[in-house]
Amino acid sequence: MERVVRYILSHFPHQPTAGQLAACGKMVEFLYDADPLASFVLRGYAGTGKTSLVSALIQSAPALRLKTVLLAPTGRAAKVLSGYAGQPAYTIHKKIYQTITDGSGVMRMARALNKHTYTLFIVDEASMIGLADDATAGRRNLLEDLIDYVTEGNHCRLMLIGDTAQLPPVGAAESPALDLQYLRAISQLKIHHYELTEVVRQQHFSGILLNATLLRTQIAQLEEAEPPELPLFDLTDCDDIVRLAGADLEELLNREYAGDRLEQVAIVTRSNKRANLFNQEIRNRVLYREEEVNAGDYLMVVKNNYYWLDADSDIGFIANGDIVEVQSIRNHQEVYGFHFVDATLRFVDYPSAPSQDCKLLLETLHSEAPSLTYEESQRLFDAVMEDYADLPHKADRLKAVKANPYFNALQVKFSYALTCHKTQGGQWETVIIDQGYLTDDMLDREYLRWLYTAVTRATRKVFLLNFQDKFFPAE
Repeated sequence: MERVVRYILSHFPHQPTAGQLAACGKMVEFLYDADPLASFVLRGYAGTGKTSLVSALIQSAPALRLKTVLLAPTGRAAKVLSGYAGQPAYTIHKKIYQTITDGSGVMRMARALNKHTYTLFIVDEASMIGLADDATAGRRNLLEDLIDYVTEGNHCRLMLIGDTAQLPPVGAAESPALDLQYLRAISQLKIHHYELTEVVRQQHFSGILLNATLLRTQIAQLEEAEPPELPLFDLTDCDDIVRLAGADLEELLNREYAGDRLEQVAIVTRSNKRANLFNQEIRNRVLYREEEVNAGDYLMVVKNNYYWLDADSDIGFIANGDIVEVQSIRNHQEVYGFHFVDATLRFVDYPSAPSQDCKLLLETLHSEAPSLTYEESQRLFDAVMEDYADLPHKADRLKAVKANPYFNALQVKFSYALTCHKTQGGQWETVIIDQGYLTDDMLDREYLRWLYTAVTRATRKVFLLNFQDKFFPAE
């Protein structure tokens, strides 16, 4: 096994840290464990070298006669994983579910059969994996379905990778896929694990990683019920993380958006209401767009949709969190008490996928709710249902509603400014973090996790917008 460790480490771009060396040893122990239910959980903070370690393992896999399948919770996270691993990556949903049509003609998702043999399934950004998941009929448990899918394969194994300091899934206090105790409670997996904590030496000069590490230290202190003793930010000699006054935002955006860089810039804020305000001002004052939605706009899908793509599409289905570019707009319509347009869309996180014609529901563009509320969804359903009142059987009416393009219109929001949960798993060259309204009693562990997650979305530069002076005691 020592020879295998050396071979994997030979693919490192730098001298491995002591933690990476130990983690590699644990990984090899896992790979050679004879237990068919052996699995591995790799946890690590930002900048500790998870990417280098996993990339080295993937590069070594062919010589080790090991097949790998790369997965992530979202299309954007899969795109990031594919970029550093050098091979295709898929969303978990695309891999483990298939679209079927039930007896009433309604399309739904069912777990697919795992036909792989002797394969390691590597799942990045596992902190995002929730329990009940509305991507499938009946609100399936995504984590349990993933485990069941992998373990039913012939000599297949699961490796989960993530950062426990990031925001957990919506509605959860912790990330279940990285919680060893929880994993053991819901499965028979034999779990090998390691947690990387040492920031890679060559990255200490990054102000983004320096401050992410400071935030992670403060999160740990609050986990131990101690008040944070370190300053929230240290911008000394940092040129990649800087403060930004609100008056300078418009000038910055004009500069950052120049040269067709719209999809490389994101504003991260704490509520849909704040995101809507930013999106409206950006479209009006920076992009000079006057229509409700224009060709060239970037949108984020806010509800899973199985209607518009064929079952054999490389994308699988249009998922909550997918970012699309509007290529053309036509046929503005007011139907069923809602507003719709027909659009041709490019899927930003799937560069090889063809453009797709879809119908968009415009009400969600400006809603403060994450998507249509229950009441709005019910109102749309009832209005569409009335069109099929002539059908004698309720099952036929339901089938017709489920096949109605207006009922299946994509629910979308502008993606120039997003809530932090919507950015998880993705990376942007430039990230502008909006502090928003904040009182002393709101400065808790969850706020620090929110801030840590937002900071670590950037690959080039972070701007801290309208942050209070007390966040920078060193200045």
